[in-house]
Amino acid sequence: MINNTTIYQVDAFTDEPFKGNPAGVMITDNPLTPDQMQNIALEMNLSETAFITPNETGFNIRYFTPTNEVPLCGHATLAGSHIIYELGLKKKHETIEFTAEDNDLTIKKDNDWIVMDFPKYPVQKINTPKDFKRSLGFEPVETYSSIYDWVIAVAENEAEISSSRPDFEFMKKNGLGHIMITSKSESHQADFVVRCFAPSLGINEDPVTGSAHCALTPLWSEKLEKTELDSVQLSKRTGKLKVRLNNGRVEIKGKALTIFEAKMKF
Repeated sequence: MINNTTIYQVDAFTDEPFKGNPAGVMITDNPLTPDQMQNIALEMNLSETAFITPNETGFNIRYFTPTNEVPLCGHATLAGSHIIYELGLKKKHETIEFTAEDNDLTIKKDNDWIVMDFPKYPVQKINTPKDFKRSLGFEPVETYSSIYDWVIAVAENEAEISSSRPDFEFMKKNGLGHIMITSKSESHQADFVVRCFAPSLGINEDPVTGSAHCALTPLWSEKLEKTELDSVQLSKRTGKLKVRLNNGRVEIKGKALTIFEAKMKF
């Protein structure tokens, strides 16, 4: 039985409370209107809130930032899957089939981990945009583009990632309002590190960005000549992901825990 007034907040890509990336999750028997979903996402004021409704084969899922609907979100998918398993809407041995705007997503449990089957994003090398250093504080060694307006900047070292102090207003004016910065890991038990910024979507810095790894996984898989990699996102909250390139798809693994649930009154 789905409680149509309950909304959950889940910390995704972590097994520690108040780490990882918080997402809102609301599961309803019937879909809410776009205005209702957008208003709830604005009220939650998280990078994304997932809205889930059952369908014939599984669940429909939609994602809203405080200002926009987005086609795909990794941490909100992880959070929504965690709640579906926690509520017993799917048993631990069962898969979850999500229908998102552009993709069908298959989710399964692997002990304490949730495994998400995501699309692989194409990556194309581009010239570094003008005034990049003014935007983010370093000059990348390589720059790429991907779908959904992502720009990917590869730094010389991890210190440039952790010390980056973006100028968000200038980034938006300079066409860098949706960017991930990344480098090979030097100080963490991981293969690469990343930070993600999306001021053009109302998210200055996203704490942990699962969907970014649809592009980062093939990029670093080629650079490091391995198909299974560990990633650390160097936001203030930090997050850990395991990723795998798998027959033209990207497998993203993470953990999650519920922080609170609340009753909507509207």
